[in-house]
Amino acid sequence: MIKYNLECKCGKIFESWFSSSNEFDLLNKKKLVTCIYCDSNTIKKSIMAPNLKSKSNKSSKRINLEKSIKKRLIDFRRYVEKNCKDVGNNFTQEARSIHYDKKSSKGIYGKATPEETSELLEEGIEVSTIPWIDKSEN
Repeated sequence: MIKYNLECKCGKIFESWFSSSNEFDLLNKKKLVTCIYCDSNTIKKSIMAPNLKSKSNKSSKRINLEKSIKKRLIDFRRYVEKNCKDVGNNFTQEARSIHYDKKSSKGIYGKATPEETSELLEEGIEVSTIPWIDKSEN
């Protein structure tokens, strides 16, 4: 089924349902489609808006995407906590010690200010800042 907005030669607009676009064309050609206001059979299809998905569907998709990203960040946090050593606020000192003393390390994580992170990067020490999502938000 398809719904069309129809326009009569009298200027009135009304809508009607047809089983297909071809059915409308056939019935209109045979002058069987008539105006509900003046009974004229000089009818044409007017521009109509397609039935688009609502904004709520877009919102729902966005929420699902956000939940998926949050879950991945929590999973990443768990992986880091399981496989790396938490050095807390001593992160910059530990990172420098590993880099300059050529220590082998299974990996560390901790806290650093943006300035400290910048300094480490300028010294050629590879560090990354990651969003640290609270595990209780899962």
